[in-house]
Amino acid sequence: MGFDNAVESIGAHLAALPGWDRLNELMPDAGLDEATVGEILSAAGVFAQEVIEPFGRAADAAGCRMEEGRVRTAPGHKAVWDAFVEGGWPTLNAPAEFGGAGLPLVLHSACEELFNRASPAFGMLATSSRCAARLLEDHADEAMKAEWLAPIVSGQWGATICISEADAGSDVARIRTVARPGEDGWWRVTGEKMWITFGDQDLTGRIGHMLLARTPDAPPGTRGLSLFLVPSAIDGQPNGVVVRRIEEKLGLHASPTCCLGFEEARAQLIGTLHRGLPQLFTMIIRMRISVGSQGAALANAASDLAWGYAAERRQGGRPDQPPVTIDHHADVRRQLMELAARGEVVRGLTLLVSLLTDLADREEDAAARAEAGALLGWLLPITKNFAAEAAFASASEAIQVLGGAGYTREWAAEQHLRDARVLSIYEGTSGMQAQDLLYRRLLRDETGALDAFVRAARADIAASPDAASAASLEEAVAELLRVSGWMKEAAPADAEAGAYAYLQLASLAATGWVALRLAGLSGDPAGDPVRERLAARGRYWLRTLPARAALEARRASAGAALLDDFARAG
Repeated sequence: MGFDNAVESIGAHLAALPGWDRLNELMPDAGLDEATVGEILSAAGVFAQEVIEPFGRAADAAGCRMEEGRVRTAPGHKAVWDAFVEGGWPTLNAPAEFGGAGLPLVLHSACEELFNRASPAFGMLATSSRCAARLLEDHADEAMKAEWLAPIVSGQWGATICISEADAGSDVARIRTVARPGEDGWWRVTGEKMWITFGDQDLTGRIGHMLLARTPDAPPGTRGLSLFLVPSAIDGQPNGVVVRRIEEKLGLHASPTCCLGFEEARAQLIGTLHRGLPQLFTMIIRMRISVGSQGAALANAASDLAWGYAAERRQGGRPDQPPVTIDHHADVRRQLMELAARGEVVRGLTLLVSLLTDLADREEDAAARAEAGALLGWLLPITKNFAAEAAFASASEAIQVLGGAGYTREWAAEQHLRDARVLSIYEGTSGMQAQDLLYRRLLRDETGALDAFVRAARADIAASPDAASAASLEEAVAELLRVSGWMKEAAPADAEAGAYAYLQLASLAATGWVALRLAGLSGDPAGDPVRERLAARGRYWLRTLPARAALEARRASAGAALLDDFARAG
C-alpha cells in the first residue's frame, strides 16, 4: 500500500465530492474529466514517489545548516526543487495570466497531499510561495504584481509569511517590528521575526517576505498593523535581512525555520495602510487549508505503513500452528480500522474545503456563492485542527502497531510523528481554532455557517439508503445543534471553557458527513474495489460516531466549573 493506493483513493474522493460536477460546469476549459484528472494525479504520484520521497528520508537526517550567514539546505534539495519547478507543479492553481495552469484549488490540494506524503518539509516552500502569490493577486498594486507574481508562481522566486516575534506569537497585537516611510519611496523595516519557514534558502532566486509591521503613530493593537513586501535582495544586493539562526526542531528537518533580523530593510506597502492583518488572512486561510493536505498525507502514510506491516509481521496464534500475521488479532484490526477510517475522513474533509473555496470564488449566482462561503467558513477551523491532530494520532497509532520496530528510525513512523507534531501549532493553534469556531462561526456569525452545514449534512442523511449510517450522523448533528444552543445561552466563561470540546464535537459531525458520503460508494455495479474500500472505512467511522459525539457534547457543556480547581492543582 503506497502512492498507487493514495492516487486511487483521492480520485474516488474527488468524483464523490458534493459540488464536483458543479465545478466542472463552472470551469469547462479546465479539463476536469475523469481521464485527465487521473493522469494528473498519477503523474504527481510518480514524481512524489520517485523524486521527492527518496530525498525526504535522507534530508531528514541531514537537515539544514548555516554557512557564512546564509542557509544551506540538505544535499540534493536544489535538484529536487528544480525538477519540481521544471515539471510545472508550483503553477497548478495559479491564473494563466501569471504563468499558472489555471486549475482549481481542489485538484492542487489533491496533488499537494501526494507531495506532502513524500516529504512535508519539502512541500512547505511551495505552500508559502503559492499562498503569497494569491495574497499579491488580491491586494498588490499592478507594479508589484508585474514584478513578483510570475517568478513566484513559477517557483523561480520564493516567499514567506513573517508574523511572529519573541513576545508576539499568537498575540499578534503585540507586534513591535516598525516600518518607517523613507524619502526614496521605500519603507524601512526594523525588527526581528521568528519561526519563518524557509526564511532563507538556496533553492530560488529572490525571496519576498510578507511581513506585518507597525507604522509610526499607528493605532494600538491589530488595527495598527500594515502589510509589507520585503525583498531579500534588490538589484542583486542584500537588503538588510539577516538570518540570526536556524531553529533546532523536533521534525521537518529539511525545512529551515529561521529567526530573521530586519535592519533598515527596504520594503513596499501591500494594499492599504493599517489593513495588514485582514489582507494577510488571504494567505493564512490558504495555508490553513494546506495544513489539511499535510495532515491527510501523514495520516494516510501512517495508516498504509501500519496495514502493510501488520499483513507481514507474524506473532501469536495456536501453539500447534505456525504464527499468524498480526492483522488476525482483534485489537490490531481495531487499530488498523481506526487508522484507515481517520485517514479517509481527513482526506475527504480537506478536499471538500478546497472545493468549497473554488465554488466560493467562482459561483455565478450570489446566493450559491454565499452558501458555499458560509459552509467554507464553518468547516475551515474544523479542517485545520482535525487534520493536524489526526496526523499526530495516526503516526502514534502506527508506531503502536509496529511495536518496537516503530520506535526506531528504520521505519518511517517515527518521522511521521515528529513531522506531524507542529501541525496543531502553526497557522493557528488548536485553541485558536476553537475560539474561531465558537466566536466567529457561531456566536458572532451573520452568514448562517452552522445552518449551511446542517442543511448539507441532513440532505445527505435524507438521501442515504444506509439507514444505520444515516442515523449515526443524525445523532452527531443533533448533539451539535443541542450544544450550539447551549453555547449561545451560556455565560462567556462557560462557553470559553467548552470551546475545545465544541470544536471536537463539530469535527465529529463534519467527518461523519464525509463518512456518510463514503459509505454511499458501496454497491457499485462494477464492484470497484477502491469504492468498496472507502465505503467500508466510512461505515466504521460512523459506527463509532454517536458515542464519541455524546462524550464531546458532555465535555463542551460542562462549563467553567470544570476548571474550578485550577488554582489548587498548580
